[in-house]
Amino acid sequence: MSEGRLVIGNRRYSSWSLRGWLAVRLAGLDVEVELIPFSRPGPTAAIGRLSPNGLVPYLEHRGARVWESLSVCEYCAEVTPALWPVDRLARAQARSIAAEMHAGFLGLRQAMWMNLGRDFAGLGRTPAALADLARIEAAWAETRERFGDGGPFLFGTNFGAVDAMYAPVVTRLLTWKPEISAATQAYCNAVRASPLVAAWYDAAAAEPDDWLLPDYETAT
Repeated sequence: MSEGRLVIGNRRYSSWSLRGWLAVRLAGLDVEVELIPFSRPGPTAAIGRLSPNGLVPYLEHRGARVWESLSVCEYCAEVTPALWPVDRLARAQARSIAAEMHAGFLGLRQAMWMNLGRDFAGLGRTPAALADLARIEAAWAETRERFGDGGPFLFGTNFGAVDAMYAPVVTRLLTWKPEISAATQAYCNAVRASPLVAAWYDAAAAEPDDWLLPDYETAT
C-alpha cells in the first residue's frame, strides 16, 4: 500500500508537475501518481478540489500535505538529504538559484512555454525571454564552474533538487531552440538523457490526443 499520492497535470505541458515528480522520484517516496488533465477555460476544477492552492504539484505523504514545487523539493530533501549538496556553500548556491527559478523568469515562461511534443524552433524570442535566458545561462555557468567538479549536472555527477527545478527550462530550450552556448547545450543534453526525464518524455508522448490544448499547441 502506498504512503500517499502526488497530483500532477499533463506531462506534455506541466512544468511545475515535472519538478515535483522528479523530486518525489529522486527521494524514493512511495506514492501513487494521480494525473488530472488540464481543462479549458481554466482553472481545472478537479485540481482545485484537491490542492490547497488549486495548482499542481500537490503531494500527500504520511499525513503531510505539500504544495508548490519548491516546497515539494524541500520536503523530499528532508527524507533524502542528498537532494541538496552536502557542502554548505554549494547548498546555499543551490537553494538560491532554485528559489530564483521558482520566483522569476516570467518572460521565458510566457514566451517559451513547455510543450514536449512540438518543435517551435526560432520562435518565442522576445526581449524579456532572451534576458531571462541570459541570466539562466550565467547562473548555470557560474554554478558548474564553482561546484560542478566536471560532472554533467549543476553540482557534479548527481541529478539533484536544483536540476529538478531547472529541468522544465531544459525542455523549453529543446523545444524552442534559442541560441545557447555549447556548455548550456551539454547540460541540456545531460538532463534530457537522464532516466527520470526520459521516462517523463515517454509518458508525455503516450498521452491521448484529446488532452491536447490549442493554446499550448500554437506559437507565432
